[in-house]
Amino acid sequence: MTTNIKERKFLYLVRTKKDKQAFGNLYDLYVEKIYRFVYFKINNKEEAEDITSEVFLKTWNYLMENDKKELSSFSGLIYRIARNSIVDHYRKKAKKQEVFLEEGVERLSSSSDKEAVEDSYDMENLMVLIKKLKQDYQEVLILKYVEELSTAEISEIVGKSNVSIRVILHRAMNKLKELSDQQ
Repeated sequence: MTTNIKERKFLYLVRTKKDKQAFGNLYDLYVEKIYRFVYFKINNKEEAEDITSEVFLKTWNYLMENDKKELSSFSGLIYRIARNSIVDHYRKKAKKQEVFLEEGVERLSSSSDKEAVEDSYDMENLMVLIKKLKQDYQEVLILKYVEELSTAEISEIVGKSNVSIRVILHRAMNKLKELSDQQ
């Protein structure tokens, strides 16, 4: 059974029978993706774990409260909730006026493998360049190339048209290339 069909089946069971096991299966399908998405934005392991848990709790609550409301895709819903949770996180931080140092991108544990270290270095440089882009560009690049979502899914998550998403992707890639050439 393909992932999309499984996802729809689990979502149906959650919405019609409030099946916790089916939601657990949806959790298993998305937990790594949502954590990676949140971690990239937050750069703090503990906070990313907390926010990821919060996202799934909010998703469960949304599904329980809105069981009659049509839902076009679970991935669109959960990424939208994750995105909003990240925004809420930064709003709370701004109110508290706390300053956190970035933990940065984790290095590979085995430094003996020269190729792995080079890949890690290249990835770290890429992450630094992406962090220099404006927020819209960062988000769309992550959703497209890290999370491997379609333009339609990104459009639903971000709340912009497919054409706008393609334009943002094009501009983000051009800006990323420009920043890379400056190094």
